Amino acid sequence: MYGGKYGGRGGAYNRHESRARPREDFMSSYEESYMRGSDRYGNYNSTSSYYGRGTGDLEMSGVDLYIQYNTRAHHTNEFDITDGTVYDSREVLVVRRGQPFYMKITLNQPYNPAKDNLRLVFLFGKNPNPARGTQVELYLSSDSRHDAGGWGINIEASDGTSVTLSVSAPPTCLVGKWYLKVDLLKEGGNTRNNMKRYDHKDPIYILFNPWCKYDQVFMSNDVLLGEYVLNETGKIYNGSFRNISFMPWNFGQFSGKVLDCVMYLLDEVSNLPEHQRGDAIKVSRIISSLVNSSDNNGVVVGNWTERYQGGASPMSWTGSVDILEQYYKTKRPVKYGQCFIFAAVVATVCRALGIPVRCVTNYNSAHDKDANLTIDKYFNRKFEEIEELNKDSIWNFHVWNDVWMTRPDLPAGYNGWQAIDATPQEKSKGIYCMGPASLTAVKNGHIRLPHDAHFVFAEVNADRIMWMGVSPHNRRMIKKETNWVGQFMSTKKPLSLTETTDWRRGLDREREDVTYQYKFKEGSPEERAAVKRANVHKTNDDVFGDTSKKDDVAFELKADNNTFIGQPLNAVLIIKNLSKMTRTVGGHVSIKSVYYTGATCREVYKEDVPKTSLRMDEDKRFQIEVPVRYYLEKLTDHCFLKITFSCMVEETGQAFAEVAEVRLRKPHITIKAPNTGYIGQTFKVEASFMNPLPTPLTNSILRVEGPGFQKPVTYRIQDVDVGKGMNVTLEFTPVKVGEKEIIMNFSSDELANVNAAQPVYIHR
Repeated sequence: MYGGKYGGRGGAYNRHESRARPREDFMSSYEESYMRGSDRYGNYNSTSSYYGRGTGDLEMSGVDLYIQYNTRAHHTNEFDITDGTVYDSREVLVVRRGQPFYMKITLNQPYNPAKDNLRLVFLFGKNPNPARGTQVELYLSSDSRHDAGGWGINIEASDGTSVTLSVSAPPTCLVGKWYLKVDLLKEGGNTRNNMKRYDHKDPIYILFNPWCKYDQVFMSNDVLLGEYVLNETGKIYNGSFRNISFMPWNFGQFSGKVLDCVMYLLDEVSNLPEHQRGDAIKVSRIISSLVNSSDNNGVVVGNWTERYQGGASPMSWTGSVDILEQYYKTKRPVKYGQCFIFAAVVATVCRALGIPVRCVTNYNSAHDKDANLTIDKYFNRKFEEIEELNKDSIWNFHVWNDVWMTRPDLPAGYNGWQAIDATPQEKSKGIYCMGPASLTAVKNGHIRLPHDAHFVFAEVNADRIMWMGVSPHNRRMIKKETNWVGQFMSTKKPLSLTETTDWRRGLDREREDVTYQYKFKEGSPEERAAVKRANVHKTNDDVFGDTSKKDDVAFELKADNNTFIGQPLNAVLIIKNLSKMTRTVGGHVSIKSVYYTGATCREVYKEDVPKTSLRMDEDKRFQIEVPVRYYLEKLTDHCFLKITFSCMVEETGQAFAEVAEVRLRKPHITIKAPNTGYIGQTFKVEASFMNPLPTPLTNSILRVEGPGFQKPVTYRIQDVDVGKGMNVTLEFTPVKVGEKEIIMNFSSDELANVNAAQPVYIHR
């Protein structure tokens, strides 16, 4: 189905037209697998109930669920739990709805349809009920091979004492663990004396099927499915819009006990009724609640304080596997996470379930606390921020998820990508969750459509307004920006869709800008119309009109966004008199360390801008340089500094306020590894980077993982002295074939989130 990284993933015919391999080649294909010794029997409990046992009775001696063939056909063969040679000895069946799977039942004597009947019973949840679709009974008799819910059973082959069956779960099937029972019924009935029941010991996992065109999450592009469902590694973008960077991430949706953890969340933690488990809208919405711990003892505890006692810094994680397996083992929320961790775990959960998903980073992301669709910042007459009024905030970046599905609950035209967000910012209908919100609805300002489109609209398209005044009723607008919020919205795109020009220009060839999927071009008539449409039910209509006025002094703030941590920070304010009269300007400058949410942490630098007279057409510069010692011990994990210049023109009363946020750049780990490796053969990897700070790096850890050859491991690293390097040599032993990725993250008390990733192709 796929070239490159996803080559060799097969398919299987199904009556719901999932793209796959023709059914007629099933028997010959699986006959070949038997020659390789892949027969799987003995899947029934020794304590199974045998009713009506007697001489000559039909009995079942084994079942083969064709795990190897079925999982390859259903794009589920990468799940560790389907292969007993990877990580643990379990081999269970994982398939997708809307597509048949096969099984062979072996009996003690030939099956006689005139005398005996065979029934498959599938049970879902704690209280299976046929009326709710949580109990399904399929008879092999010719007149009852399908049930009213769309399930079906067919005989594919009959050979002596064995019968090969195909079972079809409908494309609306409930997603989760189904338990199989096989009943052998004698002529006359369904009574205790005429039935033998065999209980299959392991559940059968049935997932969403984005390859099936009748499934709610169907996606027609195979390349996109390779990225948004099958890819186990990726990038989560962070930094600032002037200095975009990323964290390599191991989603690991097929690893270890991840799928078991996902099912535990849906079965035991969520309050989602079992009969709604086939609806991608409801499932994705509850996922956005389950991944945070705010309401329901969910997966991750949020922490934006930099005090991480009793847990790990959000900056130190390298993947979702460690988080989900720790949660599944302890049944307690994992400490700690921030928006990028919540989004990463959501992506893992959705990909494990078969819902196409991507992580989206919004730069200058607005948090509109009062829901008026503007981000208001207040200053007093001394140009000091009025903290008690400044409830709204603009995050340097914020990460959430888009999931792909149809929206039968909305009018036509709102299918496709839908935004969901697990970061607990605001409650939605009483719980901390968000979405799914149609990107089409957000783009067009249709904010009253479910779910939470108004919140997403403000995040990406609110106007930023600066006020001078003491209250919302006593204020004067000093600046309005319609193009500040929602910039360079970024996600990872499939490598095969990258542009050659990006490669040649040295750009991140895997970054896709999705800003225009969320809004029209800034300032365009369509974008302004969407803002007014969204504001139609608000009370502050006046701020969306033309509030521009002619100012005769121009200000420009420039800051160096290529400064590495450990170097001095430079900024300059350029003031130009555009009038024919002399103008006198004075003001203030302050620099503070801030969290990536925009919240102030510590003051770093403060100085007055001396009063300056400018003649007609004259310009002057006010330049500052902040030494390393001023900021080093005051930085937050993300290394953001906020520079605020505020000025007043004495002759006209013109007020100016400008904020520039700078993220100091960090070094990256250099990884030396072979380009290829082989199953079961150990290879060595070297990792290194230089300490850029004028102080030793202490309490250092290196977190390493890679799907297919390395479970998450944390190494304690000795202190790294000034001017010295961190150098380690590690060993890896692959257990899976294909292109895999080594991911590393170094963190210390002085420097967090120094990372890198390196691909290695593993051969058999």
